[in-house]
Amino acid sequence: MTNTPDSMGAPELSLVVPMYNEENVIQRFFDTVRPILDDIGLPYEIVCVNDGSRDATLLALTGIARKDPRVRVVDLTRNFGKEAALTAGLDLARGAAVIPIDADLQEPPELLPKMVAHWQDGFDVVLARRAERSSDTMFKRGSARMFYRLLRIMSDVEIPENVGDFRLMDREVVNALHRLPERTRFMKGIFAWLGFRQTTIDFVRPARQEGSGKFGFRKLFQLAMEGIISFSTVPLRMWSYVGFMVAAAALLFMLYILIDTLLFGRDTPGFATIATVLLFFNGLIMINLGIIGEYLARIFTEVKARPIYLVREQIQFETADAEEHKP
Repeated sequence: MTNTPDSMGAPELSLVVPMYNEENVIQRFFDTVRPILDDIGLPYEIVCVNDGSRDATLLALTGIARKDPRVRVVDLTRNFGKEAALTAGLDLARGAAVIPIDADLQEPPELLPKMVAHWQDGFDVVLARRAERSSDTMFKRGSARMFYRLLRIMSDVEIPENVGDFRLMDREVVNALHRLPERTRFMKGIFAWLGFRQTTIDFVRPARQEGSGKFGFRKLFQLAMEGIISFSTVPLRMWSYVGFMVAAAALLFMLYILIDTLLFGRDTPGFATIATVLLFFNGLIMINLGIIGEYLARIFTEVKARPIYLVREQIQFETADAEEHKP
């Protein structure tokens, strides 16, 4: 475990908090988190990333940062998405241990002392795992279970089930994370790919007290697709097996028709059979092209090599110059 940060005067702990339209929960978040961090007794900072919020999130964060030098604010030029905002916070956090956490308090800050204790015992990564999902709808519980099961089958990287971004990472782990330059980022998979010595803490997630979740069905589906495409090539490889099975079935059917016609003189069924077969195979081809397109889209994104995020302003940083992420 790394005992000191990379730069002189850097804090021991860094909380990284991506925020998008969180004005209603900001004050409650700081009122809850700061006493817990004070009780831990280690120097800390709270790095808040405003991900292009359209409400008064930035104004509220600026007011808090002006009164508390331990609060640092990164204002992105637009909404880049949570994965990019989280990356920005991790890039700028200086702590010997870094903890991503959401502002809605559904990830209990009360776990922070226990996470720090495990880190001080020598663990590089301390995971926070949801013990149960009773606060979710039945559909969300079922879809999450199906997603993790599918990902476990298809991916070479073992991604822990019911573990989100809330975790403690040693500085060595964060430095390793900086070496992964991909633009299309599925952070749960990236964290899992890093490895290191890990332990897990279970918790029960409380209901959100203010506002509503930012991830609807469409965004959750996109995130699931991102995870599968980013950490598995099975969707590409499986079409070789599908093609082989379809070709074998077609060959057997052709032999059946040939023998049936030679022995009994029966005619091959006409339009309905041909149309059904054509539609079936065309559907397979379109699905195959769609999967290839998903991989090509990600290659296209990587080849363009655009920065993951852009910073408009930094508040309470040593330099006021906005920096781009440089992989």
